[in-house]
Amino acid sequence: MQDRLVRFKLFGQEFTFYSNAPEEEVDAVIALLREELESDGDTFSRSSVPSSKMLVLSCLRMASKYVQLDREFDAYRQSQDVILARLLDKVVSGLS
Repeated sequence: MQDRLVRFKLFGQEFTFYSNAPEEEVDAVIALLREELESDGDTFSRSSVPSSKMLVLSCLRMASKYVQLDREFDAYRQSQDVILARLLDKVVSGLS
């Protein structure tokens, strides 16, 4: 897929970048960032915190959620490996 220019606005500023990701994926990422920034509204006053700092803090919070989900997925995968190993042992012992 060829890179295309993506434009969006946050805090009255226009941001642009090139991406070869599908449009739906880019839209979902931007929507997630907007959602994260809106949840910051309870914590930070937009007038008291620079927009660049809010963007960085939101990205850090999203990265933290990613790391947590990655850990949870690894734990899930390990538990599934144990369950499958037990099931396989039962099947093998039942065939003997």
